[in-house]
Amino acid sequence: MLLNSVQLSLLIGPIIPLTPPRPVMDALAGVEVQVDDTGQSGFKLTFSIDKQSPLNILFLLTNGLPLLFMRVVIAAIVNGVTNVLIDGVITENHIAPGDKGSNSTLTLMGKDLTVLMDQSNESGLPFPAMPAEVRINLILLKYLLFGVVPLVIPSVLLFVPLPIDQIPSQQGTDLQYIKYLAEQAGYVFYIEPGPTPGISKAYWGPQVKVGPVQPALSVDLDAYTNVESMSFSFDQQKNKIPLIYIYNSETGISIPIPLPPITPLNPPLGLIPPLPTNLLPPDLTPLRDDLAKKPIPQAIMMGLAAAAQNAEAVTCQGSLDVTRYRGVLKARQLVGVRGAGPAFDGLYYVKSVTHKIKRGEYKQDFTLTRNGLVSTVPTVAA
Repeated sequence: MLLNSVQLSLLIGPIIPLTPPRPVMDALAGVEVQVDDTGQSGFKLTFSIDKQSPLNILFLLTNGLPLLFMRVVIAAIVNGVTNVLIDGVITENHIAPGDKGSNSTLTLMGKDLTVLMDQSNESGLPFPAMPAEVRINLILLKYLLFGVVPLVIPSVLLFVPLPIDQIPSQQGTDLQYIKYLAEQAGYVFYIEPGPTPGISKAYWGPQVKVGPVQPALSVDLDAYTNVESMSFSFDQQKNKIPLIYIYNSETGISIPIPLPPITPLNPPLGLIPPLPTNLLPPDLTPLRDDLAKKPIPQAIMMGLAAAAQNAEAVTCQGSLDVTRYRGVLKARQLVGVRGAGPAFDGLYYVKSVTHKIKRGEYKQDFTLTRNGLVSTVPTVAA
């Protein structure tokens, strides 16, 4: 699928995906890929097929069952730069017969490679004398066959239990256990495809909202406008400062500690933050009832993660044409906005992106967030 300087690359196959036969590519009618910053990403492939298409045979052989053994890699090549959109497996497929001699429509849907980590319950698997970081690396080693490379960031909670006192054991599937350990450390876990097809990064660490800034999204700037639509909302009620209670064993008193949403990895992107709604009147409800029983560093890390989520009071939703934007907008990174007015111009965090690709068309829907009004920077890169 060629759109000026944009090309679509599709690879399908068990374990090591390959370029599909020409009849399969000719039948491809549309591609949709949704990427969330911390959640599971997914894709949808739509094919227009006739009665003699090999895709009909594939559907019959599987009896319509999920093709978890069938891996799919989708990449967009823009101006010679390969952008891997997703690396996943097919989880659902269905076919809609054509009407009055028209072609049938085959739809293949799937999720990223985290779905493979959620298939087998490994409860009870012991990890003697291993901190959480070592346990996660050992679990992720099983997925090196699929090109998954671990990137595990050590936490301040580095704790090695003595086998005579405690032997940690896995609870649930690999994905459930890794996400549980991430929650306990105030971290996130996701799989990010790329930079080359067939290779992915399994990230376990703090959510990062700093780094390089993507070219600005421009609205209402005449010839410089590169978005099709953009709307903003400001939710004052969303911002609440989490409270954690630290129990003092000597006095028997629990001391409330408010946690700000600002950290070095989550800096203020807006100059004027919303006023917390739980200060007047004061709301002394703790973030979680069990945090007072946890070590102080662990309780603080979990509280800071919740505070960062609560502070995302400004939300922007919109759509763009990749050929006009001259690039692919990526989730989990920063992007500039200009032309929206002094309250909403500036830097934003890209929370989610949906790629919609058809023959002759490549568009993206996006959701941006930040923690305040008015830009913290004088200019953004075009």
